[in-house]
Amino acid sequence: MNILAMNIKDRLKAVGLTQKELADRANISQVMVHKLVSGKTTSTSKIMALAKALNCTPDWLMYGDKTKTDADADAEWVGSIEPWGNDTILSKDELEVPFFTEVELAAGNGAIAISENHGPKLRFAKSTLRRQGVEAEHAACVKVNGSSMEPVLPTGSTVGIDTAKTDIIDGKMYAINHDGMLRVKLVYQLPGGGIRLRSYNSDEYPDEHYDKQQASLIRLIGKVFWYSVLL
Repeated sequence: MNILAMNIKDRLKAVGLTQKELADRANISQVMVHKLVSGKTTSTSKIMALAKALNCTPDWLMYGDKTKTDADADAEWVGSIEPWGNDTILSKDELEVPFFTEVELAAGNGAIAISENHGPKLRFAKSTLRRQGVEAEHAACVKVNGSSMEPVLPTGSTVGIDTAKTDIIDGKMYAINHDGMLRVKLVYQLPGGGIRLRSYNSDEYPDEHYDKQQASLIRLIGKVFWYSVLL
């Protein structure tokens, strides 16, 4: 049985849902749920809806990453949601991270970097960055455009990048400068100094393999430590 099937079964049991209830909540057919749970189907474009219904992240559902479920994250949070704007004073546990609105990381064939806008900023809790091992001066946020990283990163998503982490950890997501094109991909090392770039949407965007010489044109900008998706 594949990882996706096992994880769906685990989450069904954990949240107490039947396959029919999951199908209703994710707005897919019960037949499709059965195929996913039985392992007859190994991928689906409805992974975001399934993850939401199963109260977990798409990454965990597809790859079994030791990513906390939404329920785990909620259990750690205590307080209320408060509106804020540009004039809101930062709390002692908050800091601002630059958001480069004119630089887009292409989830596809790449986009040429033209200019950077240092104006807008996003707020993060200092404790959040500490848990991820990110120093504030090395954090930046940019938009992702394109479909190659769907369904995890739909076009228009925002990612947080740790520019201090440029050593490859196989299977982690990185922002890269590929010969002048800014891209976001899962990165793997290959024997002999080569690099493999992988997309979540592997059906439309197959793996890219580069030997040592070709890989010299690829510079890691930083490791993706956070992403935000609006559904």
